Amino acid sequence: MPARRRLSTVMTCAVMLVGPVVGATGAHAAPAHVDVAPSSHQKNRGTLLHAERLYSLETRGAVAAELTKAGFDASQVRHGVVAHRLTYRTIDPQGRPTTASGLLVLPRGREGRLRAVSFAHGTGSHRDDAPSMQRGTFLTAPPVAYASAGFAAVAPDYLGMGKGPGPHPWMHVPSEASASLDLLRAARDFHPLDRKVLVTGFSQGASAALGLGRSLQAGEDRYFGLGALAPISGAYDFGGAELPALLAGELDRKSSVIYAAYTLVAFNRVHRVYDDPAEVFRVPAVEALFDGEHTGRQLFEGTPDSLSDLLTPYGLDLLAHPRGGLAYALRETDSVCRDWTPRAPVRLYMAVDDEQATTANTAHCAESLRSRGVEPKVVDLGAVVHQGSRHLGSNVRGTAEVLRWFRQLARN
Repeated sequence: MPARRRLSTVMTCAVMLVGPVVGATGAHAAPAHVDVAPSSHQKNRGTLLHAERLYSLETRGAVAAELTKAGFDASQVRHGVVAHRLTYRTIDPQGRPTTASGLLVLPRGREGRLRAVSFAHGTGSHRDDAPSMQRGTFLTAPPVAYASAGFAAVAPDYLGMGKGPGPHPWMHVPSEASASLDLLRAARDFHPLDRKVLVTGFSQGASAALGLGRSLQAGEDRYFGLGALAPISGAYDFGGAELPALLAGELDRKSSVIYAAYTLVAFNRVHRVYDDPAEVFRVPAVEALFDGEHTGRQLFEGTPDSLSDLLTPYGLDLLAHPRGGLAYALRETDSVCRDWTPRAPVRLYMAVDDEQATTANTAHCAESLRSRGVEPKVVDLGAVVHQGSRHLGSNVRGTAEVLRWFRQLARN
């Protein structure tokens, strides 16, 4: 399959219009819209501002059909599910108050407190490339799968995506972690949750998952703690593994163009990487494509097909030899496996010959954790393919494998 179509599945994730709200039945019969009354606590992170019931899959058969249509395993479905969009208070990369949205999927027929699974999604370009904005897609299948097995699945949209304001600070682990933690807090306001959180994520979300795990273990929330970590196909060593592989032509060519551009634009939003886009891009208008309003197709049509046509000599050299704001941003992003020692079980999932996230990322992460006395289990998912992509395939098979492990942990 051409590279253009492969990456468009990740970057485009076509907008899914949610149909009419199904009548509420069962244990989670929440009204379609719930506005939380203003209180003195609304200035706090994680305060639930608004809950909207999106859809209900009443039966196991309905869930299985939706997962199968999205290309995901349906063998572990045990419940119907109800999906909600939560809007909540959080902070931006500078620590200033803002809001974000995310998806909460609950199992039908399960009363009382539930174990939460936090799933962080992969890269998107349009603000609708977010779990709470779609249905029956590659983005929503993992949280639906976890909820159908009896967990409370929470999936942050991230800052600047879904219903959140502003641009998206892509691969900024601190804000991904804070948005994820604050969604857990909002979800607990909506439904009782267990203390120990099972944390997973795919691609961009793999680093976000590690960031959330670090925050949970550090006690950043007085209630929640870390139960287990299971990231899938992450770019954990973005500066030391991903960028070198990208520049060496070892990864999918068009993917490399998109990720190189996204790296410079998104990191520049938090740490000054350049003063003018003309310094790094041969066509400065490329920067405007990453405003959250352009689709993946528009990114493909608006960017060249090679790094040499995308970047100026200075831009290429900057990626090859990061310095200034870029070097600082990479140290921050690449700290997810280096600056802490997980005390919960860790499994790292990867797929051989991943064409977007070089498997050296996983090897470096495992090595770093071992140097700190942690022995993560590395799970090779094999040469799995979804819509022509092994990277996407790793999320499909990885979701099934992570769910089996999480169910085993929940039984113990």
